[in-house]
Amino acid sequence: MKFYLYEYLLPVAYALDLLLGDPEDLPHPVRWMGRWIDFTERYLRRLPMSETSSGALLVVLLVAGTWLISESVIFVSHILSPTLSFLFNVIMIYYSLSTRSLKQEAMKIYYSLEENFIDQAKKNLSRIVGRDVEPLDEKGVIRATVETVAENLVDGVISPIFYAAIGGAPLAMAYKMVNTLDSMIGYKNERYQRFGLCAARLDDLANFIPARLSIVPIFLASLLTMRSPLQTVKTVLTDGQNHPSPNAGIPEASFSGALGIRLGGPNYYSGNLVKKPFIGRTKREIRRGDIPAAVDLMVIASLIWLLICSGLISLFLA
Repeated sequence: MKFYLYEYLLPVAYALDLLLGDPEDLPHPVRWMGRWIDFTERYLRRLPMSETSSGALLVVLLVAGTWLISESVIFVSHILSPTLSFLFNVIMIYYSLSTRSLKQEAMKIYYSLEENFIDQAKKNLSRIVGRDVEPLDEKGVIRATVETVAENLVDGVISPIFYAAIGGAPLAMAYKMVNTLDSMIGYKNERYQRFGLCAARLDDLANFIPARLSIVPIFLASLLTMRSPLQTVKTVLTDGQNHPSPNAGIPEASFSGALGIRLGGPNYYSGNLVKKPFIGRTKREIRRGDIPAAVDLMVIASLIWLLICSGLISLFLA
């Protein structure tokens, strides 16, 4: 691939994500990753080693394997044709992004609430959250949706673009495997408490820097949407660590401050009440319109982050 084309990879991949999203009738590497994880887990659990060790081995094999396969595809395609190499790079980065699909899933919940179909809203919500949705009232559904939009801005946009910018498509795909592993085996339940420990810790590590960098595009997006940019920063500083995750509290606090709503609080997981601290100190009641507001904030922040990273790449290549 001609080196100067590198600066066009992120914009083209991002445009494809906004245009196509995640069509269910097309093959998707994340679904392949899920099947690969299932198969490897069944095999490694039979080995004579501790669950923690076998889970760590699974993570090493699959993350390294994902990077190696992706790098090999890029290498071979580059030998065959620079244009083909560019296309494979774009497709891999596109598959690592989820701006459009996140927007679509959140807006499905919003439209169901607007039609007063609370059960349908909960069903749609269950597709994108791990908490129990049945105990939630309407405000709980809205809060969960906004939190998911905020958290997945990092997982589905900020981090993939960050890793694609510093390591190209192979590193973006390796990050996607890390994220998929965490979503499938990174649970604190009886089955995965030890087996998924490495996956959960690696996901925390992979998102540590991107989560904190997300403050910049969210701040600028809140400024452009005439929200509360100063409150965005203030809430991150005061409540950014009010979350069991070392990373999720950062974007959630940013959205809480920007939108002027309180997030966090107790939730049920597999029938067990988990008491989480609240994020934000606003007195305003959460409302349905906070979902499209959060979606707008997410999309604009993702575009700003794209421009920042693309600009830095152009400066580096100049």
